[in-house]
Amino acid sequence: MTDVTTTADNSIAFRSAGLAPESVERVVTLPTFRRPDHLVETLDSLARQRHDSPFAIIVMENDADGRAGAQAARAWFETAPVEGLVVIAAQRGNCHAYNAGWEAALSEFPKLREIAVIDDDEIADPEWLERLSSAATATGADFVGGPQVPVFDGPDLEGWAQHPAFTPPYSETGIVPILFSSGNVLIQRRVLDRMPRPFLDPAFNFIGGGDSDFYRRSRKAGFTFAWCHEARVMETVPARRTEFSWLNARSLRNGALSAIIERRENPGLGARIKILAKSLALLLASPIRGLQLFAETGSPVIGLYHAQVALGRLLSEFGRVNEQYRNPEAN
Repeated sequence: MTDVTTTADNSIAFRSAGLAPESVERVVTLPTFRRPDHLVETLDSLARQRHDSPFAIIVMENDADGRAGAQAARAWFETAPVEGLVVIAAQRGNCHAYNAGWEAALSEFPKLREIAVIDDDEIADPEWLERLSSAATATGADFVGGPQVPVFDGPDLEGWAQHPAFTPPYSETGIVPILFSSGNVLIQRRVLDRMPRPFLDPAFNFIGGGDSDFYRRSRKAGFTFAWCHEARVMETVPARRTEFSWLNARSLRNGALSAIIERRENPGLGARIKILAKSLALLLASPIRGLQLFAETGSPVIGLYHAQVALGRLLSEFGRVNEQYRNPEAN
């Protein structure tokens, strides 16, 4: 493996010695921040992929000071059957990390056709990449998403899989209106060639939602979406994410993000009034919807979700949005 230095904000720190960029048509981008051990597990799952054509991996280190992920990735690449490189995203924030990886993929691999994305707290099914790619071919969609199946840190926590924070948005393979997460997605190069840069707006760095905003803008530009329910990744969920404080913060944040993105899509006073009216209507409907959710799950905490989302939407009108990614150790 060779070291590479640049003067740009985002630099390529390490490159596999055997990497042949002109032969790579698919790239898996993998952002990481202070999870070196799980990063290696994610990389191991990528090495187990059953694939018809070769792919490369780009690890995006978003801890420019500590670089534990970059060091772990470098050691992994030295003996791995998959080639790749490590990019240092100098500016902290998940949008900066994604942008750095996608920019590197475009600049490093001239024959690039598609980019897949997986997070450093996920494990890919052995058929993951091929299933995403096959679904893209079958549907002609520009984006293909798949489920992030929660794996909870303790058998007594599995009931939380019914919480909307952990349930996938779709249950059947096929064309869908839009996607919501970048943790398991395949993107065609034509999208990145046409969409303005930066791809993910850094304004969403610490509140999340940069992916949802990007999808909304891409849909407006005419790009299409599909879902492959068989292309699974297993997402490790620590016990703290089943505590009421985390679930409440995530639900409020989800509501705030939905309103923020709607206001971005529909500027102007008239649209703002309609969005506010929608938030109030959701709040009024939340007791009934919450009772239905409680009846389905048996959990009063899960039953609060719709009220929390509606409240989050209203709080965002006053600029109150939880920056859940500002302190990643508590996320």
